[in-house]
Amino acid sequence: MTGECHGRVALVTGGSRGLGKAIAQRFAAEGATVAITARTMDPDPKYHGSLRETCEEIAAAGGTAVAVQADLSRSEERVRLFDEVVDRVGAPDILVNDAAVTFLRPLDGFPEKRARLMVEMHLIAPLHLTQLAIPAMRERGRGWVLNLTSVGGDLPDGPPFAEFDTDAGFGMYGTVKAGLNRMTKSLAAELYSDGIAVNAAAPTNPVATPGAGTLDLAKTDTEDIELIVETVFRLCTGDPKTSTGRIAHTQTFLREVGWLG
Repeated sequence: MTGECHGRVALVTGGSRGLGKAIAQRFAAEGATVAITARTMDPDPKYHGSLRETCEEIAAAGGTAVAVQADLSRSEERVRLFDEVVDRVGAPDILVNDAAVTFLRPLDGFPEKRARLMVEMHLIAPLHLTQLAIPAMRERGRGWVLNLTSVGGDLPDGPPFAEFDTDAGFGMYGTVKAGLNRMTKSLAAELYSDGIAVNAAAPTNPVATPGAGTLDLAKTDTEDIELIVETVFRLCTGDPKTSTGRIAHTQTFLREVGWLG
């Protein structure tokens, strides 16, 4: 590890398990003080992983982490989370928006309540947290925002359409990720002169995490979690003047930077 994040604060949402946990561990190993948030604070037999377990593992490895339990689907909870993070460890230099809620069902019968929740978690929550982070980043003249997206946000080819697009019920998921990609690009443009990098990272193939397994996303052609963690780390430590506005697919991006052969 390079210690490249020494003295920086990284806020990672969805840090109780899966990608969020792995990303938080990487930033801590690189010297950052990490703040993590999710809904699961203590171990629960219904879930794999918790905020407390992530913090304990980071501390055991010599890192520093604090946890704040929050329901990011609620605006007031996002404000409370951010204020508590600032009070405990300072305003974040790095914000990673990983937390999400996903339901798979064809659009012609997609429940409105679930559609609204997905829009809230995939779009509005990342935007709101970014808005909360901007003032301190702007004052410092530097900052990094990273949104976890998906190749599912790319427009499908067709007709004819692939089975993935016709049968799997990924229409709403692809819709919110496409919106997240566009929002990422717009924020990058608007914040460029402030020295704030805004990027998105997508696994080229599904990552075999507990969440992906629950949604039946990672049966074949899975990708090592290390690839998405490396992509996130590089985008959150790059020069904001040259490394911003990227919708980076892991394998393509890592080959471009020479990390992957």
